[in-house]
Amino acid sequence: MKKRFSDYRLKEHLLGPEGVTEAVQYLALESDKRWACDGLAMVGIQTGGVFLANRINDVRIKQGLPGLPLGVLDITLYRDDVFEGSVQPNVRTTNIPFNLSGRGLLLVDDVLYTGRTVRAALDSLTDFGRPAFIRLLVLVDRLAKEYPICADLAATTVRKADPTQTVRVQFREMGFERDEIVVYEKGNNETPVGH
Repeated sequence: MKKRFSDYRLKEHLLGPEGVTEAVQYLALESDKRWACDGLAMVGIQTGGVFLANRINDVRIKQGLPGLPLGVLDITLYRDDVFEGSVQPNVRTTNIPFNLSGRGLLLVDDVLYTGRTVRAALDSLTDFGRPAFIRLLVLVDRLAKEYPICADLAATTVRKADPTQTVRVQFREMGFERDEIVVYEKGNNETPVGH
């Protein structure tokens, strides 16, 4: 069931703007060291993964590395909980303007928690081809999985597995005043999560 973010209150700031910038730089440079190859491409999972993939590509270009072909993936209809509850799913854009078959692929998301989003993304990607390999890059790994899915590269980890809490990456592109990674927890408060 979808979280009602107005039911959550701010608990903790994990990273501010400088920390987020350093984390994105780490993902960009370390992924190039590990998986540079001809035909490499990157796909961001809607929505936070798309912003993160764009930022990773920007860092690559600023560092003199080649920009990667970018795709956008919406996994809404591939989720195993898509029709739970009464809210109609919000389906976003998928745009993968290149053939996946035979390519190395960096799959990018902002937060890895249960593994359900990544499982849905892997199912969805099979509709577009068969990559040579897929590597998962995330800004935050919460280290509490329901599926046996692990990040190949994570900029930071959060060892809190409290299900009453949610970790959110808040990018300026999402309408927030500043880049940050925050923890919210369930409870009524005047500081709602949202844009």
